[in-house]
Amino acid sequence: MDATTNKKLPSSARGPWSQVLAGLGGPFVALFLFSGLINFLALTGAFYMLQVYDRVLTSHSVPTLLALSALAIGLYVFYGAFDILRAQMLARVGLAIDGRLTPLAHRSAMLLPIHHASPSEAMQPVRDVQTIARFFGSNAPVAILDLPWIPLFLGFVYLLHPLLGIIATLGTVLLVGFTWATERLTGSTQRATSGAYNIRSQILESHVRNAETLNALGMVENAATRYDHANALHLNTHLRTSDVTGGFSSASRVFRLMLQSALLGFGAYLALRGQITAGAIIAASIATSRALAPIELAIGHWKSFVAARQSAGSLFHAIKSVPVQAEPLELPPPHESLELEAVSITAPVIDRPILTGVNFKLNAGQGVGIIGPSAVGKSTLAKAITNVWPLADGHVRLDGASLEHWSRERLGRHVGYLPQHVELLEGTIAQNIARFDAAPNPEAVIAAARTAGVHDMILSQPDGYETQIGPRGNALSSGQRQRIGLARALYGNPFLVVLDEPNSNLDAEGEAALTTAIRGVRERKGIVVVITHRASALSAVDQVALLQNGKLAAFGPKTQLLRSAPKPKLASAA
Repeated sequence: MDATTNKKLPSSARGPWSQVLAGLGGPFVALFLFSGLINFLALTGAFYMLQVYDRVLTSHSVPTLLALSALAIGLYVFYGAFDILRAQMLARVGLAIDGRLTPLAHRSAMLLPIHHASPSEAMQPVRDVQTIARFFGSNAPVAILDLPWIPLFLGFVYLLHPLLGIIATLGTVLLVGFTWATERLTGSTQRATSGAYNIRSQILESHVRNAETLNALGMVENAATRYDHANALHLNTHLRTSDVTGGFSSASRVFRLMLQSALLGFGAYLALRGQITAGAIIAASIATSRALAPIELAIGHWKSFVAARQSAGSLFHAIKSVPVQAEPLELPPPHESLELEAVSITAPVIDRPILTGVNFKLNAGQGVGIIGPSAVGKSTLAKAITNVWPLADGHVRLDGASLEHWSRERLGRHVGYLPQHVELLEGTIAQNIARFDAAPNPEAVIAAARTAGVHDMILSQPDGYETQIGPRGNALSSGQRQRIGLARALYGNPFLVVLDEPNSNLDAEGEAALTTAIRGVRERKGIVVVITHRASALSAVDQVALLQNGKLAAFGPKTQLLRSAPKPKLASAA
């Protein structure tokens, strides 16, 4: 995350909630006050019926009825205006929270894979933000804002008669019990639903990613069956949650109707005893109904409450797992050396060491070829050198400074990286080469393309550098994607260039261009690290590092090491 973003977001030490809610205290106070006005004006109906029954019907005064009606209409107009203002303010608060959560969720989604999260797990923060946004877009927040004002309506009923107030209070307490029971019974089912949803998402993501293989091997039906089982599990858990919340919602509505009838019955009894008027009966029923409405609304939206709460917990756990680090002091561009000091890297999940105690140093103008058997950790070492994977121990240093002393954005300007599996982003060729820089340097884009030997190929495309490559670069062949990925790695003449199997999809022309590019980096006093299984990729480097059994078995000049060390299996150029 760059310095600008860090300035916009308060320090992570204050906690995720502090970051998200900072500066929203005023709007929340305004929402609370608007809710108070709305709930006070909601007594209009009760007051109106009380006056109509007790004053108009006894006096038979039409002018009094008209005056009361005009007053009620005016109060209802204010009620509607404040309700609209509250809804608009609530929508804007929701958008503000969404706007603050989305960058945090996106940042987490970008960094979680570095901490060995699966693609589906990395997308979970974004889904959590969507769940929270849906919560703010529903009527659930209105119930929260109205709950503190329930005593206002109960107090009004007490003023009409204490017995009616006691009945209304008992009804409120019982509905709160419904809410508590809903919370107890839906917590575990909601978590099960979320877990089943994540499993279904992971399977779907895996099937989409491997669609070509599934079709080629006739596995589509088997894959569909596997997904159907996961989907059935999700639907069953979702149904159980809906049954619980729906049952309690229906029970609460029936109970409220019974309570209103009980109030009418007791009110009629008190009226017959001459203790209250007929208007008080209707007013008490209206006020009690309004007091219970937020609780019933909360029960009806309880699934939304639970989902939003769990999403908030999941989101903030993800945010804390990749906290925003203080922006380090900007170091001068590296130009001298790359050094690995006792580097150890651990495999994710199973906590098994892949590489241990790797030490070597390269000076400006040198290039090293990392060789060794499959699954020995060559690509893992490349990810460690580029700060993609965290180290279990040791340090990777540029000009003596450990990579932790650099911010990711600033370090990225000095590093070129071509991963083993090249992924391009949807956009133009020029945007991909320029790393989607907001203000790219056209000359640097063309220079990188020329260095990678891909300039003429780009010009042969329908729109040249402005050709849209489609999702994941599917409009290009694998060889073209790899060469454009090489140009992206070379953009801006980075000091350190790390290439992981850079010739796996290249033809003879591409191999020659790769060799020229590696020599070009070395000639301008950069450092090149090449991971390869093919001997042709070693032609332009001067050093070789041999990995065996999770350790650096040998390191030294290419001619000397390849002549004296055990011969690793290297494929010749195709």
